[in-house]
Formats: sequence, structure tokens, C-alpha cells
Amino acid sequence: MRGSRVVAVGHYQPAKVLTNDDLAELVDTSDEWISSRVGIRIRHVAGPDEPVDELAAHAGAKALAGAGLSPADIDLVLVATSTAVDRSPNTAARVAARLGMGSPAVMDLNVVCAGFTHALATADSLVRTGTARRALVIGADKMTAVTDWTDRSTCVLVGDGAGAAVVEASEEALIGPVLWGSVPEMGHAVRIEGTPSVFAQEGQSVYRWATTQLPPIAREVCGRAGLTPEDLAAVVLHQANLRIIEPVARKIGAVNAVIARDVVESGNTSAASIPMALSKLVERGEISKGDPVLLFGFGGNLSYAGQVVRCP
Repeated sequence: MRGSRVVAVGHYQPAKVLTNDDLAELVDTSDEWISSRVGIRIRHVAGPDEPVDELAAHAGAKALAGAGLSPADIDLVLVATSTAVDRSPNTAARVAARLGMGSPAVMDLNVVCAGFTHALATADSLVRTGTARRALVIGADKMTAVTDWTDRSTCVLVGDGAGAAVVEASEEALIGPVLWGSVPEMGHAVRIEGTPSVFAQEGQSVYRWATTQLPPIAREVCGRAGLTPEDLAAVVLHQANLRIIEPVARKIGAVNAVIARDVVESGNTSAASIPMALSKLVERGEISKGDPVLLFGFGGNLSYAGQVVRCP
């Protein structure tokens, strides 16, 4: 069986920026309160005329350009999202239409904050088996559209955006084996439910689960890739909360790694957070081609999925 690799990445965020001071005009909060508790300072907010598929298409176009490919080169589009308004056409189909693709397979995956790492693992499997030739894998969410702006426990967390990766076959396996799972009986801890849908979570339960249960799983992801945490050049965790990211990264033991902290400038963008943070690390030159990077998503459903990839 052949391998697969990430050829290029890209990201996109809406132009509108919402600061902590802006939020203080909406709810009883402050820049100090938000920064000290979750580490977020600003987030980007999509307007009513900017649907999820538009965010996704912008990120996808950037990844394609970085790979030197045209839309016609893609035969599979996978979009991880939990905030699409419509069921059909799905988000992937709308992205394909926006980018002018020919006749790709189009699939959406809803694993909330772990969506991108699930989608990347799916693309890796399909490309390695020859079912797909090249895949465009996107994480995109418009969390501000499912937010109660009177609830200060959640409205301070969220932002909108998209990140994308192009995956193609390679002689070597440059996308490592996935390790994924969930805690179904605790799925209620992170919710986007009701009509209209609203985001809610049990913050302390998520914090305890993430900081105690996930580090050994992330270390096992490294082991499946034939590496130790000390070998990692970067760690890109789901950008949920700086108070989760920093202790989890420390417990993993990646002492030589750059730790992605994009949450400070973007907030929690759910499925978009990992590919967006990875794309920014690449764009800034903080990691180099071939560097081993741990991607680890976690959150809704209390799902998790991680793999080590080689930096494009």
C-alpha cells in the first residue's frame, strides 16, 4: 500500500474583528477576565452574507494555489463542519461549485472540533488505497452563527474561519496512522442543538477530560508514527482555550516543539482551528518542510483524533 502526504495548506478568516472590549459592551465581561481565563484577545466574525461554504472555498483556493494545482486536479472534497445551515447541497458540493471543479466526490463530516483530523485520516485512507487521487480537506465553521450572545460563558470563546490541506499519494507515508475515539456517555458536555441551534458546553467537565485523559493518547499517536514527543517540531492541538492547550502540550512532553497558540488571535473556530493554526505556522516559517507535526483534535461528542504529519 502506498502512502500519502500533505502537499500544501491554506486558511481564511473574515475581515470583521471582534475584540474583548467589544464583547464587554454586550455582556458583563472584560478584556482581563477573558484573557486570564481562556487566553483569547480577538476573534473574526463572518457576516450574514458569508456562509460556511464561502469561508471553506477561500481556504481551499489558497491551499490549491500553494500546491500549484487547479480545481480540476481534485477528485475528492471533504469538509469538516458542524455549522452548515443546509443539509443539501452539502458544504463540500458548494465548495466544489464555487471553485469550478469537475466531478469530485463531495462529503461533509460532522465531528465538531475533531472534524479536521477525522477528515484528514479519511482522505489519507482513500488516497493510500487508490480510491481517490488528490483530496481537498477542509475544516470550516461559523461558530458565531450558533452562539447565544447573552451567555458570557460561551460568547467570549468563539470565532469563524476555515483551514484546508491538499492530500495526494506519495512513496512514503507522510501522514501517520490516526488514533481516534470518543466518550459517548459524556457527549452532552459539548452541544450544538435545538431550533435554532445554540452552542453550549460544560466547561469544567471538558477541561478535566482534556487535561487528564488526552495527553497519554497524544503520546500514543506519536508512538504509532514511530516517534517520541521529543522528536516533534510542532504541536497543533484544537484551539479551544489556552488554559487547555498549554497544560496538555506540557504533559505530552514535546519539549522541542513549537506550540500553536492561534486561539489568542482567532478564538475557538471548531473544525477550522487545527488546519488554520497549521497554515499560519507554515506561512510564518515557524516550521519547515519535512518537520514532524502532531495534529490533535478534540471536543464535541467528546471525540478525539490525532496523527503526525510531515510539514509540506
